[in-house]
Amino acid sequence: MASHAHASRGSLLRREIAALAARMMAEDGISDFGFAKRKAAKRLGAVDSEALPNNAEIEAELRAWQALYQDEEQPQRLYEMRRAAVEVMRLLDDFRPYLTGGALDGTAGRYSEVEIELFPESAKELEIFFLNKNLSYEHREPRRPAPNAPEAVLVLDWDEVPVRLSVYATGAERGSRRGQERARLAQVLALLEHGDENTNNDDSAEPDNLIELPGARP
Repeated sequence: MASHAHASRGSLLRREIAALAARMMAEDGISDFGFAKRKAAKRLGAVDSEALPNNAEIEAELRAWQALYQDEEQPQRLYEMRRAAVEVMRLLDDFRPYLTGGALDGTAGRYSEVEIELFPESAKELEIFFLNKNLSYEHREPRRPAPNAPEAVLVLDWDEVPVRLSVYATGAERGSRRGQERARLAQVLALLEHGDENTNNDDSAEPDNLIELPGARP
């Protein structure tokens, strides 16, 4: 009985952490699932790592939260973010852009940023491009040291939509980050046109970068 009660408490705590992490992501614009769950666990006083929910559990809570509190504004905001992503990716096409994060998977909310990964020959090359285009931007420190951390993070405003550009070395483009979906311009254009009913049958997309987009049919 004691072990059953302990398991029940652990399950309840796991759901509470997932719900709080989702609310933080929706209200505070946090895009990192790991950061959100650790912050939520700390606030709830959880010390057992087994109580931490996985990303899918948090995403489910996030979608439920948005359906309840942002039902009218979230679809329009998502459309605006994807449209901004398309424009920025076209502008930065020479630097191998990929869309990732909430604007791609459909969980972006009121305070989310458009997240784009770039793979230029060098970060300096990208900054020179911005200077030549007279585009304002600011540097932001990567959240924490990690094996797959970007070399630089640049943030800019695109028609009142915040855009975060994570700049990686060219050789990192073929590397994979666990649980991280990303899409090239052709896929984002399809999402913008068809919403979450899109499939991955665009011949112009590169095979090794294809992802299963939200709502895609097999």
